[in-house]
Amino acid sequence: MTKHFDVAVIGAGIVGLAHAIAASRRGLSVVLFERSHVAQAASVRNFGMIWPIGQPAGDRYELALRSRELWIELQQQGVLELEPCGSIHIAKHHDELSVLEEFAELGTHQVEMLKPAEVLKRAGIVNGDGLLGGMYSPTELRVDPRTASARIAAWLQASGRAECHFDTTITDVKEGHLRSSAGDHWIADRIVVCSGSDLQTLYPECLAESGLKLCKLQMMKVQQEPISTMSPHIAGGLTLRHYASFTQCHSLAALQDRIATNHPELDRYGIHVMASPFRSGRIILGDSHEYGDAITPFNKREIDELMLRELRHLISLPDWTICQRWHGVYAKHPTLPVFESQPDEGVHVFVGTGGAGMTMSLGLAEHSWQRWHDH
Repeated sequence: MTKHFDVAVIGAGIVGLAHAIAASRRGLSVVLFERSHVAQAASVRNFGMIWPIGQPAGDRYELALRSRELWIELQQQGVLELEPCGSIHIAKHHDELSVLEEFAELGTHQVEMLKPAEVLKRAGIVNGDGLLGGMYSPTELRVDPRTASARIAAWLQASGRAECHFDTTITDVKEGHLRSSAGDHWIADRIVVCSGSDLQTLYPECLAESGLKLCKLQMMKVQQEPISTMSPHIAGGLTLRHYASFTQCHSLAALQDRIATNHPELDRYGIHVMASPFRSGRIILGDSHEYGDAITPFNKREIDELMLRELRHLISLPDWTICQRWHGVYAKHPTLPVFESQPDEGVHVFVGTGGAGMTMSLGLAEHSWQRWHDH
C-alpha cells in the first residue's frame, strides 16, 4: 500500500530539516528523504556558525535572529548542544577599524566596539600583534556541524514528527507522486525540494533558469587542548568584504581597494578568514570561494597556504598542524536569500541559501510555511 503524507521533503540537509520541522509543528504528517545514509554535503562542511551579524539590516537580519531563537528551542528540547559564543571582528588596519566603527554607529545590529585589551580578554587566541580593536556581537551561536543534521533527523524520527528515509534518491516527482531510484512510491499533498547543490536530478530546467551558481569553499581543522571557557567566533578584516551587512558602510570601499591593489590573490579565490574554536579544542578554519567553471574536484594547495598565511595574522596557536582538510559546494543566488519556485501544483523548490544555510534556514522555512499553510 502506497503511504500518503501531507508533506514530503526531499533533502535532509539543514534546509530540508527546517521544512520538516516547520511542517510538523503545524500538525502535518511529514516524510523526509535523503539520498545518502546521512546528510554529508554543505550542512556538515561548514564552521558551525549561526551568524546573524552577516545578514543586512531589515528583514534578513530579523529572519536570522528568528532562526537563532529556533536553534535555541532545539537545544531546550534536548535535540543538540549549542554554544552562545557571540563573535568578534578584529581590526589590524585603520580602514578595517573605520568600517567597524561606522557599522557600530549605524545601530542596525547588536554590537559594541572593543579596545585591544578587551578583545584579548574575550578571545585569548587572537594574535595581538598590531591589533587596533574589535567589534563584538552577542547574537552568534556555535553548533557542531558534523552531528547537528543527523541529530535533528533522529529526533524527528524518534518523536514521530517525520518518517525519515535515508539512502533514498527521489528521481521522479509528478502530480503528488514521488518515486525513488529503487522503484518505491509515496504520495504527498505538498512536496518541498531542498536539493542543495544538486541542480540536475529534479526540476533541472527550473534550476537552470534560476540564476543559482555553485560555490566551492576549502576548509581545515586543527586540534588544540580542550578549553574551559567559551571562545567567540573570530573574523578578520577580510571578512568585511564578504558579508552583505557591511555593504552599507561607505568606508568599506577603501578596504576593498587596498586588498584589490595589494593582495589580488585573495580576491581571486574569494578568501576571507574566520576561526570557530570549540571547547573540545577543535578549531575550524577557512574559507575560500570559487564559482562556476572554476570548481574542480581537487583542492588547491595555494588556497590553503593563503588562508593559513592570513589566519596566522588573525590568531595565535601553539600547534598549527592541520588534522583535516576538506571542501564543500553549495548553491547561491546572487541577490535572493534563497531561490523559491513552484514548478508544479503542490511542489515547491527551495534551494540556494548560499553560505548562510545554518544561519537562515530555520527562519526562512518558518516564513514560507506561514505563507503556504497558515493563511
